[in-house]
Amino acid sequence: QVQLVESGGGLVQPGGSLRLSCAASGRISRIAYMGWYRQAPGKQRELVAGITSIGTSTYPDSVKGRFTISRDNAKKTVYLQMESLKPEDTAVYYCNAEITVTSGSYSETGDYWGQGTRVTVSS
Repeated sequence: QVQLVESGGGLVQPGGSLRLSCAASGRISRIAYMGWYRQAPGKQRELVAGITSIGTSTYPDSVKGRFTISRDNAKKTVYLQMESLKPEDTAVYYCNAEITVTSGSYSETGDYWGQGTRVTVSS
């Protein structure tokens, strides 16, 4: 069974920084794409940052230049460094990953989500 566990959320003042982490565990043979999404109250979940297995990253304009995604493949962990935070960054942040699970001759690829970590930007 695969689990994604996020950490690092909290309350921060505007202009401040936070670093989110998401660690994957289970019978994992490969993690392709990893990403961070967020969902603010009353809004749809949106992509914040994504990174491929070879390190190619993508960001929406709303966070470009302020957020940086990175991953440690050996630790099966993805990070999101957030700088110059704004009140509009307030949301629950979710980790997402495309993971291949292998057990003997059985192999299956699926899309997995973490439970979310809350980020509040407020003075």
